[in-house]
Amino acid sequence: QVQLVESGGGLVQTGDSLRLSCAGSGRTFRSSLMAWFRQAPGKERGFVAGISGSGTITDYADSVKDRFTISRENAKNTVYLQMHSLKPEDTAVYYCAAAVRGSWPYTRGDLYDYWGQGIQVTVSS
Repeated sequence: QVQLVESGGGLVQTGDSLRLSCAGSGRTFRSSLMAWFRQAPGKERGFVAGISGSGTITDYADSVKDRFTISRENAKNTVYLQMHSLKPEDTAVYYCAAAVRGSWPYTRGDLYDYWGQGIQVTVSS
């Protein structure tokens, strides 16, 4: 079993940067696909970024490419989402997710096995 806890969210202004962290536990964390999803009010939860267990494969939603970077430190059982040039439309609850099988990050949420509780990111205009 993998437990996930997000941190680093908050209120920022347009153009600011923010880094989210997701601390995981469990023996399978280091081999798990990891991803960030987000859900804005009134919208469905959507894929933001994903990373393979080794960290060598990453994938991003078009809306965040060139602004967000996903990375992981397996020695610390932690995955990060570095966000730059934040926009009001990035406002959402951000969720960390883990899939214990797979080599390429899934963009579908139903393929992930474990989820964090979510953390709010608010970007003011």
